[in-house]
Amino acid sequence: MQQPAHSKFRKAFKGRIHGKASGGSSLAFGTFGLKSMAPARVTARQIEAARIAIARHIKRVGRLWIRVFPDVPVSKKPVEVRMGKGKGTPEYYICRVKPGRVMFELDGVPVELAHEAFGRAAAKLPMETRVVTRIGEEARPA
Repeated sequence: MQQPAHSKFRKAFKGRIHGKASGGSSLAFGTFGLKSMAPARVTARQIEAARIAIARHIKRVGRLWIRVFPDVPVSKKPVEVRMGKGKGTPEYYICRVKPGRVMFELDGVPVELAHEAFGRAAAKLPMETRVVTRIGEEARPA
């Protein structure tokens, strides 16, 4: 699982995800991409599960790029602890994903294989996604 080596602050505010993605909204490396259609907080575990689903389906043919990185710590208080006494310790990391963000890219695989692989990855992610291609920039729900 991905997580930052070190960060400036140990704990972060929850925050809100406003607006559409300005950067990372078009394909930069591959021919096919999995684009987010709704705002969501994607955990490092979900990114890893989607990566494994894609890699297993394409059987390590072609190239895969992960365009998101979980760098926001989410803190949690232990079970059965009373209210107060400060914020809990960081438990896991998330990535705030805006609508329109390309999360994964694939290259060197056939069209149908890419759509099937992204369909499996979409099942692991907490938001609606769409498959985008460089060929004509057509969009298809995953």
